[in-house]
Amino acid sequence: MKKLLFASVPVWLFLACADPGSTVDYTQMSDEERLKAATEIAQSTIMVDGHVDLPYRMKVGGFTLQREILDVSVRTPDGNFDYPRSKEGGLDAPFMSIYIPAGNQAIPGASKALADSLILMTERLASTFTDKFAMAYSPADIEANFNKGLISLPMGMENGAGIEDDLANVEYFHKRGIRYITLTHGKDNLIGDASYDTMGTYGGLSEFGEKVVAEMNRVGIMVDLSHVSDNTFRDALAITKVPVIASHSSVRKFTPGFERNMSDELIQAMAKNGGVMMINFGGSFIDSAYAAGSAKVREHIVNWLAENNLSRSDSAAQAYIKEYSEKNNPFPTVQRVADHFDHVVKLVGIDYVGLGSDFDGVGDSLPTGLKDVSMFPNLIAELLKRGYSREDIEKICYKNVFRVWKAVEDYAASQK
Repeated sequence: MKKLLFASVPVWLFLACADPGSTVDYTQMSDEERLKAATEIAQSTIMVDGHVDLPYRMKVGGFTLQREILDVSVRTPDGNFDYPRSKEGGLDAPFMSIYIPAGNQAIPGASKALADSLILMTERLASTFTDKFAMAYSPADIEANFNKGLISLPMGMENGAGIEDDLANVEYFHKRGIRYITLTHGKDNLIGDASYDTMGTYGGLSEFGEKVVAEMNRVGIMVDLSHVSDNTFRDALAITKVPVIASHSSVRKFTPGFERNMSDELIQAMAKNGGVMMINFGGSFIDSAYAAGSAKVREHIVNWLAENNLSRSDSAAQAYIKEYSEKNNPFPTVQRVADHFDHVVKLVGIDYVGLGSDFDGVGDSLPTGLKDVSMFPNLIAELLKRGYSREDIEKICYKNVFRVWKAVEDYAASQK
């Protein structure tokens, strides 16, 4: 079990933090005391992240197929996740994203083959470093691994294209260990319409998609509504018999017009369903000003590279890109991420929000104070500063998603 004691922390503070029933007022602490309290909570509480793109990062370099393995049992110089940093931040169960790019959808069999390879890679990570990682297929598995000091590796498939056109593949992927499926990704697929696509192929879920949602309910796979269009979202909620998740989405109020994020209407509908919305940390997901600035920066950099006959991989270009980007489009902060939690809590309550960082999946856009998995205590400290209780933090970290996951398990068990 995780243990981390601070000699400088007053005994009353440690006892208050360690007691789930504590009425300690975190808002009255100094920033230093609050961060220590947040770190203690992170280290002693199960923490689940709904979406970490490590498997694809392990398989590719710069999102081109260049490498098949990356040793994340040690500290790595790039990326947002590895074992040492995960331990520092208190992350216990990052959902490994079995990510299928939309481009694979045009090639029969390619999506399923990629999913199988990424699942195998995740399994090999756990079997190679048995003292650090372990697979997890249920909340009970995560709890058992937590008590052994192991980081759990549950899996979710990002893009239902892996199902191809065969409904039997839903059960197949459950047997392979997939515990949620994001119905779509960047383009409409056989299941339904995607938020990033403008085609509106079906006007929501397809007939096949309706069968997929029902089959996911039957076998015990959580329905993930991140990436889907608003109509697909509504259609899925109308069909599902169990609560759903949004594994890595943020609040549209802060990014008007960005359909990839969730509107207040959809947040309220998900809460009525009993589901959980897991907040994405990506800069463009949490702040419209940053998103607009990023577009301008990208345009400038493309022109600058052409004028100087350089590519992004050139060291001189990398230095310039970093300096120009930071100067002309400052990163959002951890406070902005907390604003998204605040909005959901004020709108529907604490029981419907969780963590869905999208670490290793949003490039160099992460907020100051949340650059990698070691920095989760910074977010917890900010929430404590705003009046969240330890029980609130525990709900955000794992209790809310466990509630949904167990409901999905229970329903599937009742169908056998």
